Formats: sequence, structure tokens, C-alpha cells
Amino acid sequence: MNSNDETIVIKTYNVLLLLAELLFLILKVVYYICEDMYRLIVPTKKKSVAGEIVLITGAGHGIGKELAIGYASLGATVVCWDINEETNNETMNDIKRMGRDSVYAYRCNVADREEVFRVAEKVKKEVGDVTILVNNAGIVFIKSFMNQSLDEIAQVIDVNVTAHYWTLKAFLPNMIEKNHGHVVALSSIAGLFGGSYGTVYCPSKFAVKAIMESMSEELRELSNGKCSINFTTVYLTFVRTGLVKKNIKIRFPRLMRELQPQEAASSIIDAQRRNYRNKSIPSFWLPMSKIGRHLPDKALECIRDFADFGAYEED
Repeated sequence: MNSNDETIVIKTYNVLLLLAELLFLILKVVYYICEDMYRLIVPTKKKSVAGEIVLITGAGHGIGKELAIGYASLGATVVCWDINEETNNETMNDIKRMGRDSVYAYRCNVADREEVFRVAEKVKKEVGDVTILVNNAGIVFIKSFMNQSLDEIAQVIDVNVTAHYWTLKAFLPNMIEKNHGHVVALSSIAGLFGGSYGTVYCPSKFAVKAIMESMSEELRELSNGKCSINFTTVYLTFVRTGLVKKNIKIRFPRLMRELQPQEAASSIIDAQRRNYRNKSIPSFWLPMSKIGRHLPDKALECIRDFADFGAYEED
């Protein structure tokens, strides 16, 4: 066999190999599509969180408080973080009155890098290694971009985005070492669609999605697919937490109703226990956002105008 024949054979082999890989890829894609459809009918069994150490940021009120109560009731050891020491201690005391003593409260400003690392070390010494991290803390200012101060812009980015890096740096290494853990991050429907008076808040919540997806993919590659750490990103609609009070407009309240914090927390815990990577609450928002990405911009604008939901500027 001469060199030309060998070249032809090698090229033919490579083409056949590529075709085989493409066929295998198609089969896997079809399989996972079918698996997702099956899971819509038969959800994944919930895993136990009993004995896990769950750290929740922003646990002093709203969703964070309800998450702390929910995890404590399931037998987890709960660590409450909040910048407001008084309300954070109230959450801890409420849980203790339930007869659950495995609960701890620490004042921590998650936007302060040094404070996060310092308090994290204290948690490790006094409680143990965190196995479930819930990045819940967040703030919002419903204002037009030109009316937001520089400090308000920095504050939203620091709390809603940068703080995720500090908590991940503090607690993820131990999860990687033990190949066990779960990271939950609260994003927002506003991070999927964007909207008026959310020129800072919406991008901050879109960034949460990117952080979680990138981190999950990075660990998957570094571990050659053997990483057992799970990542769950939750996209919430309007939740009555007190952060946004009278600035919400909803044309069809039955379709886009406000959620109570307890309802939101219950759905978040459910998504974490079922190892969902992404979960919108209500559930129809995530598939709607994917469909919307394929529509023309003008069509999306028409839908926005018809639905007439969102926020208006604070006084």
C-alpha cells in the first residue's frame, strides 16, 4: 500500500469515526430529552437533608428565614447569616422554639470579603463543614438607571453578584475535597427577561445564572465527570418579602401572582432535594423564557406590552 492509499484509508477512518460520534451524540441527546419528559411525569425522588449543615445567607427575614425553618424541620443543622443581627437571632430563636437546637446565627455582611472569610472560619470551627450553601441574600432598588446613585449600583452588584464568589471561595473547597455538597443560588425571572427599572438588578440576577452554570461545568471537566457536587439555580417571580412593596404591576394576577415567602422557600428546598439544575417558580417561566429567546425582538415587545407586568419607579 502506497502513501496515497494510506492517506485515503486514514481519512475514511476519521470520517467514519466522526459519523459514529455524531450518531452517538444524537442518541444521547434524544435519550436526555426523553428522560426530561419522563421526569415531568415522575419527578426525581427527594434526597434527605438530615444531618447536613446548611448555611443560608440573608436568613433574617423573608425567603431566607423560611428556608432556615424549612431545613431545620427536615433535620438539618442550620447556619443563619445576615447583616441584621437582631432579625437573624430571631430566626434562630424561632427555630429553637420548634424544638430544633441544631441552629446557629452569625452576623455577616456577605458583600465584605474579609468578613465572609473570617465568619466562615468561625462556622467551620464551631459547627463544622458546610455541605449545603444557599446564596439567598439579595437587594433591589426599583429606579431608572439615571436615578440610581453610584453607591446603590455598587451595593446591588456587591450583594447580588460578588458575594457569591466570596461564599463559594469559603465553602466550595471542602465540598470538592470530600466530593459532597450542594450549592443553591437564587436568581430571578427578571434575570431571564430584563425589564424597565431593573437595569442593575436584572443583570445582577442574570450573572448568578452564569456563575452557577460556569462553576458546574468547570467542576465537571476538572473531575472528568466524577464530581458529585450539585448546583441548583432558582428563578423566582415576585415574592412578597418587603424588598419591593408597592412597585409591582400585574395585569393578570392569576397567571403572575405574587408568592408568599414560605411557598417560595418550600419550592426551593424541593428543587434542591431533587437535584434540579434549574427551576423557575412558577415552573412555566423557564420554558417560556427559552421559547422567547427564539422570537423576534419586536414580537417580544408586543408580548411585554400585552402582559403589562413588571415594576414602576420608587418615589
